[in-house]
Amino acid sequence: MPKRDLPLLFTAAPLPVSVLDDDERLACLRLIRSAQVGPATFRELINHCGGAKQALAALPSLSRRAGGRAIRICPESEAKSELDAAQRAGATPVFTIEPGYPAMLAAIDAPPPMIYVKGRSELLNRPCVAIVGSRHASAAGLKLARMFARELAVAGLVTVSGLARGIDAAAHEASLETGTVAVLAGGVDVVYPPEHERLQAEIGEKGCLVSEQPPGFVARAKDFPRRNRLISGISLGVLVVEAARRSGTLVTARFAGEQGREVLAVPGHPLDPRAEGTNQLLKSGATIATDPQDVLDALAPQLADAARGLTETRDGAFAPEPRSSPELASPPILGDDDREKVLRLLGPHPIDVDEIVRATALGAREVRILLMELDLAGDVVRHGHQLISRAIK
Repeated sequence: MPKRDLPLLFTAAPLPVSVLDDDERLACLRLIRSAQVGPATFRELINHCGGAKQALAALPSLSRRAGGRAIRICPESEAKSELDAAQRAGATPVFTIEPGYPAMLAAIDAPPPMIYVKGRSELLNRPCVAIVGSRHASAAGLKLARMFARELAVAGLVTVSGLARGIDAAAHEASLETGTVAVLAGGVDVVYPPEHERLQAEIGEKGCLVSEQPPGFVARAKDFPRRNRLISGISLGVLVVEAARRSGTLVTARFAGEQGREVLAVPGHPLDPRAEGTNQLLKSGATIATDPQDVLDALAPQLADAARGLTETRDGAFAPEPRSSPELASPPILGDDDREKVLRLLGPHPIDVDEIVRATALGAREVRILLMELDLAGDVVRHGHQLISRAIK
């Protein structure tokens, strides 16, 4: 699968990382739940302002500076209510600026600023492999999913999947005792599908449940692709066991390719519609996997890289090496002319931010700040992968 190179000039600034107290967690959640604050803008606000509390205080002036209306800031009572609901559900919020945030997920383009975690959170920083596939799996497909999950667990890999019917459920069940992570499209306390109530409860105790949605949130159709992005983001690679030609599983494979993860597929019979998607992945360059050793061989370089960047802990898990907090330089002085210069370069078609940096002759940091202000004012749309366009009003 093709892997996109990182931008040459405009790379996201590292987030400061520290242990948060209750007040700081509350401020972070309020910032995330405020209007116009997406993952990229959250990152820029934290870096620009030096913390969530400072960012909340600066939001009104930053929005007005770009000519926008006053934006809605999440009330403290609303954020407290969400955190109380999470506590009742047994879930813990983990923010990107905390040390416990999954290292692999933190490395993707615009990771979710916060995830809720229930269960064994240390699994998220062990080497993970996603096993996904058809909800309407064949008996052979279910057997293969279980076999791959069991044998990869013996090799030390944690199984990640989406708790859907079919292949997902088989992979979770086979790795429940050794380590499995279920990424949910809804809240951690919302069971879907209903027949997985027991399995979801067991994963919440023996494995780990993950969601970027608040407790009580019932997933909509558009939320499942967002879940798939996290499945691949947490993992070193994605193994597709069965998938139809127009399958949501292929969305996970596409995200994996975009995130630079290894994409593997189990070949199937050409006349079986459940193999059309997997066979097409193989034609497109995915790695063939007929047994678990194929997966281990394909992931060997990533496993070696992960081992170099992670420190082994007493329980056999891996924790990311401490990331240093960058020193905050004084913010540059930017005027309306600079803001208009950036806005004039944008149109309805997404453009790489690198091109804006080159065309304006401004520095990458200055462009980040201007785009953050324009984002808060509702004047731009972010498309991921450092692509941005002008909002159509």
